[in-house]
Amino acid sequence: MMDYMLAVITAVLLLAGAFFALAAAIGIVRLPDLYTRMHAASKAGTVGSGLLLLGAGLYSGELAVLARALAGFLFFILTAPISAHLLARASHKTGHFPARISIRDDMRMR
Repeated sequence: MMDYMLAVITAVLLLAGAFFALAAAIGIVRLPDLYTRMHAASKAGTVGSGLLLLGAGLYSGELAVLARALAGFLFFILTAPISAHLLARASHKTGHFPARISIRDDMRMR
């Protein structure tokens, strides 16, 4: 019974991670400018890769592998938004402005 529950939880984590990774990939292809694409890659990509890591860690059945998967997920959560913010700031300063469809550009007003 416990193995069945673990398999169901692993399957749900893997499917949810794959869904978020697919949403990130679609966002990168379909969104209009660099900033919205970076948003899709950093948010949905982080959640998707983290859920996939957790699913793989649970599937392994070893505590050491699960601990490494949790550490990797924590590392993604801590670094992806910060790196996306720094990349967006650097690209704005070098003259890459948001698309016209964007609502407003707060950094241009400064």
